[in-house]
This record gives sequence, C-alpha cells and structure tokens, in this order.
Amino acid sequence: MAWSVAAETDSMRLNMTAGVTDVSQRVYDLHMTILYICVAIGIVVFGVMFWAILHHRKSKGAVAASFHESTKVEILWTLIPFVILILMAIPATQTLLAMEDTTESDITVQITGSQWKWHYRYFDEDVEFYSLLATTRAQIANERDKRDNYLLEVNRPLVLPIGKKVRFLITSQDVIHSWWVPDFAVKKDANPGFINEAWTRIDKPGVYRGQCAELCGKDHGFMPIVVIAKSQDEYQQWLQATKTAQRAAYEEEQRLLAMEMSMDELMSLGEQVYGTRCAMCHQINGEGIPGAFPALAGQGVSIDPARKLEHISLVVHGRSGTAMQAFGPQLSLKELAAVITYERNAWGNNTGESVQAAEVQAVMDGKAL
Repeated sequence: MAWSVAAETDSMRLNMTAGVTDVSQRVYDLHMTILYICVAIGIVVFGVMFWAILHHRKSKGAVAASFHESTKVEILWTLIPFVILILMAIPATQTLLAMEDTTESDITVQITGSQWKWHYRYFDEDVEFYSLLATTRAQIANERDKRDNYLLEVNRPLVLPIGKKVRFLITSQDVIHSWWVPDFAVKKDANPGFINEAWTRIDKPGVYRGQCAELCGKDHGFMPIVVIAKSQDEYQQWLQATKTAQRAAYEEEQRLLAMEMSMDELMSLGEQVYGTRCAMCHQINGEGIPGAFPALAGQGVSIDPARKLEHISLVVHGRSGTAMQAFGPQLSLKELAAVITYERNAWGNNTGESVQAAEVQAVMDGKAL
C-alpha cells in the first residue's frame, strides 16, 4: 500500500504512487513503461496462440505438420527477448544510478531505528529527537472513533525543506529495520553496525507517511514514519524554534537537579511515560510477558529497596543482549525519575520511595554506583 497526501482521503490505490520527487516519478514511469511492454508481449503471444488454435483446429481439417528445429527460428526467438531486455535494462539502470547518487547533498540526516521508534539527527545542526507512534494503546484498542491514520501518526515528525537534496544515513541500534516512504521512492534497510545511504529532493510541501518495512519484532506494525515538507523559510523557522526549545529543556533539567518533585507529580508523569514507552513490553499492568519480558509488579528490582540504584541504572543504560533499551538518551531527567518512581510504587509495589532527577543524573555520570 502507498501513502501520500492524496491517499489520506482517497480509497486504496491499485497502482504505485507517482510520488513527489523526481526519483519517485522516474520509478513510476519505469514501472508503467515495463508494464506496457509486458502487456504488449502478452497480447502478441496470446494473440498468436489463439489465432493458431482457431485456424488450425481439427474441425477445419488441419493436419499436424512434421518438422524439426529451424536455426532461423531459434535465433529469432532468442534475439527478440534479448533486445527487449536491453531496452528495459537501459532506463532501469539509469533510474537505479540516480537513486544511489547521494553526492552534493544540502542536508544530511542520520536515521537510527530501534524497537520500536526512529531517531533523527541533523548533521551540522544541534537538533536530534526520537519519533514514536502518537496513538496510545487505549486508542488503538478502542473499536470506535478511529482516525484514518491512527497507526501512521507520530509525536515528532521529521521536518525537511522542499527543493533541497537531503541525504539519509540509515542504521539501527538493535535489529534490522527498514525506513520506507513511498512518496519519495526511498526504502532502505537499517542494519545494526552498518550505514546505508539514500536521498531525496521533495518537490512540494505536504505530509508524507511511511512505515518500517522490515519485520522487526512484536510491535513492528507500530513504527510509523511521518515527514513534513516545508518551504525553506518555514523550515528555517522550525529549525530555530526546535533549537530554542531543546536549549530551554536542557536549562530546565539543570534547574531540576536542585529541586525535588512531589510524589503525586512523579506518579502522574510516570504513568504517562510508562504507558507510552514501557507498557508495550512490560504490559500496562506490569505483569510482563512470561518468557519474553519480565514482570515489574511485585518482584525484581522494582520492589527491593536495596536495588534502587540498580533499577535506575537498568532504565538509564539498558541491559546488553536483551530487548531492554537504554532510555537515558531518549527521556528527560524528569521523565526518567518519574517513570522509575511509578514502577516502584504502582500495581501494589508501594515501596514509598521516590526518585529525583539528581539521583538519575548521578547514575548517568557514574557517581552513584
């Protein structure tokens, strides 16, 4: 299925989308050219076959001829397909070379896939962020009032300018993912330990949607991509606003280190963070999935007062060789403190312990263990 601005309101397409880039248009044109060639071949082959069946049938007194190989016929039916394949290969090769030419780019964005989110980092700009499915599990479970794109919405879309060549450096943090936006004719695997390149130049502003196109785990279907293409002026305004917001967030975290949040505030925020980041594995009730994801309710580091720092470290740094990711780079100090506090006090755990931003920072700096 192809998603585009028009596809958000139109019915499902029966053909490829022409896209909004020069490369996507070339891919579409190539697809249609080869389709027409195949249709023409089919018409000729089946036309000759049906003509032979009708005009050389037994009821018309046709007698089967007896003959052996013809060198001329052998050469002819070998040469014709060869010429057709060459005619198809020339535009296909030209299109493929254009798709792989990432030179002379204006902007470079590093894309890192992980279970189950995307991380975007703009080279030469102090801007990076994670992009996750914006629809909550409760909304997904609700059978009524679903929006058309409820599984194709993210909290932070990738924003790009139109008319600029954008190079993508695509990799993965854990398993193989695939960054796919049909309107750009970009579909590139994100392999852990490797960097693949792709590029695009968007012709017109709009919202363009895609998905991870590689089966990457239990929540593979909840890993959408949203790209918003803006004019150059609007893009610069967004870039500046994002830089300002990120600097403000950093300054807020520094102030937070000297403060203590109340238990009610920590639990309220922690429940929100847990629902969007942790519930997909450990379940909304903290019971986990036996054999896959450990339970947090009534057992483990979540209830042991002596393992509080271990709990913080596990959330911040993750656990190598497991699906437990490092959330230190993904969440703010406030969110980390809140979600750990929530895990230690929800579902009847009731340790009565709160975790503050300063404690999280100490673990990040390696001063607490």
